[in-house]
Amino acid sequence: MQELRDRVDSYIDYYNSERYQWSLKKMTPDEFRSHLLAT
Repeated sequence: MQELRDRVDSYIDYYNSERYQWSLKKMTPDEFRSHLLAT
């Protein structure tokens, strides 16, 4: 069960920090969030 939790956590980190998304102007969710807070 711990291995599954680790894999899910790893994917969530990848999704939010490394995966570019077309709907967010080719930014990662973390980059987009920072962009919104800066404006």
